[in-house]
Amino acid sequence: MNHNDGKIVTRFAPSPTGYFHVGSYRTALFSCIFARQNGGKFILRIEDTDKERSKKEYEENIIESLEWLGLKYDAFFRQSDRTEIYKKYIQKLIDSGHAYISQETPVKEGGSIAATTKSTTRAEVIRFRNPKNKVSFEDMIRGKVEFDTTELGDFVIAKSIDEPIFHLVVVVDDIEMGITNIIRGEDHISNTPRQILIYEALGFTPPKYAHLPLLLGKDRSKLSKRNGGASITEYRRRGYLPEAVVNYLTLLGWHPKDDKEFLTFEEIVKEFEINRIQKGGAIFNEEKLSWFNHQYLMRLTDQNFLDLASPFMPEWLSGGSTLNKRLASILKEKISSFGDITNIFSVSGELGFINELPQYPNDMLFWKKDPSVANTKTHLEKSLDILVRLEKEVGEYGFTADAVKVALWSYAETAGKGNVLWPLRVALTGQERSPDPFISAFLLGPEETKERLNNAISKLK
Repeated sequence: MNHNDGKIVTRFAPSPTGYFHVGSYRTALFSCIFARQNGGKFILRIEDTDKERSKKEYEENIIESLEWLGLKYDAFFRQSDRTEIYKKYIQKLIDSGHAYISQETPVKEGGSIAATTKSTTRAEVIRFRNPKNKVSFEDMIRGKVEFDTTELGDFVIAKSIDEPIFHLVVVVDDIEMGITNIIRGEDHISNTPRQILIYEALGFTPPKYAHLPLLLGKDRSKLSKRNGGASITEYRRRGYLPEAVVNYLTLLGWHPKDDKEFLTFEEIVKEFEINRIQKGGAIFNEEKLSWFNHQYLMRLTDQNFLDLASPFMPEWLSGGSTLNKRLASILKEKISSFGDITNIFSVSGELGFINELPQYPNDMLFWKKDPSVANTKTHLEKSLDILVRLEKEVGEYGFTADAVKVALWSYAETAGKGNVLWPLRVALTGQERSPDPFISAFLLGPEETKERLNNAISKLK
């Protein structure tokens, strides 16, 4: 048996039967934070006694997701490796009269008796002999919780001596691993009385419990993949930063005393108080998560941003080109996650013009208040002349959006901003909706800018 030497020991005990949404990982997060705050241990335990539904790919996904979030565990266990340990405890309960073998129809995982059709097959299951008394526990979030266990009847703890089910294995593992604090979702409150009865029958004191409020979707129903709760894998695929996800999840149901919004994991561990977790459900809002992620992206250095954005960049932007460096600060402003980059650089996207100038009709160059071919051509020629002079003065690296704006602004104010800047924007981007012409010229660089202006002037001849 694993003795904890008086240290706090928590655990995250998922079943590898599918991809988990963010709510499950918030439970892991709070369990890890509580252990770290108390100088204790955080254990990952894969609960795979349901052999039919448990899959290796889901187990691997749990491990990868925790790693991506930065939640390091101190020990790892898999229930399917521990059958012999459970057999000893089942036998101990039978020998002490706290459990008995019952002849009945086959039993499904979780203790419900399987519906029979024409089959009259009898099977031996092992039931816990319920003393039918009241049990209570002090929940670290909710205060005193009390149950009358009479209505639970004699519940199933194993399909056979070799096939223990949920309530038994959870208790045995928590005993063996020295778990001191169980932090889990409030949907497990109803499991607690059965588990306390098993603890008492085995002669052990139950750990302390903290049942977290469930995360809710926008419709205030329990969060699920159908109502907005994507999996951690999905947020990772879409290019969210793990630090932003951790920060946002921590604030769902808990907040620090000073209501500070942006906290590092170390700051969260320092400030976390489990009794400050609210009792009511917290609403998961993906728009707010995206806003959080955008704030984190804005804090990255340009180089760090480009390194992380690299897998999401189109092929024509691969490598450490000058264009990439010009793009960093502009992209940071425009995206909520790295996954947004794909749309921005698509043919119809806001920055797709950088790779390829879309075909546009000549009359798109005309400003609505001055649809004159001669005037439009004059403004384009003058703009080109100004930008050629600018490049000679400052060179390629000095050809910034601010420099372009300063160079053109006096002429634009004199001749009319729309008259000058509208044809310039269309000539550079081929789009009615695009970044302003100063940013566009900066992104394209001086050579491509001159080429596109010459092209537009040619269209008007």
